[in-house]
Amino acid sequence: MSVATVTSKGQITLPKNVRDDLGLKDGDQVSFEKIDGRYVLRPQNKSIMELAGALERPSQKAMSVREMDEALGQALGEDDARIRSYGTRRVRSR
Repeated sequence: MSVATVTSKGQITLPKNVRDDLGLKDGDQVSFEKIDGRYVLRPQNKSIMELAGALERPSQKAMSVREMDEALGQALGEDDARIRSYGTRRVRSR
């Protein structure tokens, strides 16, 4: 576990091992997101160009908007049917 101290100006210095693990360099930014009462620190050091093609699946052809709408409608219908037939965990556990 790494620990940092907050200064009187509200600043911290991230420990070197944390910076190294996150790939942070001088001038990089980090974001803080509150999730379930905890904060998650995320590096913001990737350019949009580095992410290009990250979701590409060469073996799968691109879908039209109509095909996406139909697939989404089908998935939502399946979720609705599953929820109606099984209920929620909270209801089943009572």
